[in-house]
Order: sequence, then C-alpha cells, then structure tokens
Amino acid sequence: MVALRLSRQGTKDRPYYKIVAIDSRKRRDGRPIEQLGTYNPMVEGVNYSIDIDKAEQWIGKGAQASETVSSIIKKAKKQALEA
Repeated sequence: MVALRLSRQGTKDRPYYKIVAIDSRKRRDGRPIEQLGTYNPMVEGVNYSIDIDKAEQWIGKGAQASETVSSIIKKAKKQALEA
C-alpha cells in the first residue's frame, strides 16, 4: 500500500521534512515514489508547500495519508479556497 507521509531531512535540532508518496513497508527516509511538497516546522506562519492535485490523485488511488500530512492537506485546501 502507498502512504503519504513525511521524510525527515535537515540536521540535528533543525528538522525539515519532505512530503512524499512511498510504499508503506519502506523505512521513513527510504526512496520515495514521488515528492509532493515540503514542511518546515522551524518557520512561523505558513510553513508548508504541497501539490494538492498530486496528493488528491494518490488518495484517489487508495493511498493513506498520515495524520500530519492529512492536516497539511486540509490547511492547504482551506488556504486555496481563501485565495
């Protein structure tokens, strides 16, 4: 099964994440199928970017999004409606 989840990048105490589509059996930082966006918890305000269309395509194909990725998608949709 494909999962939409975060892949950790960055250094110690300076995390930075990529939002990826990856086989759920692979390790956290394994080779992804596709990169969908980024998430930087060290930045205030809007600290993410995601391709909503690609994420929706993966979810439509049966991919399961993690809790954090689901909330980022929800925020991005809300922001896109406001703009």
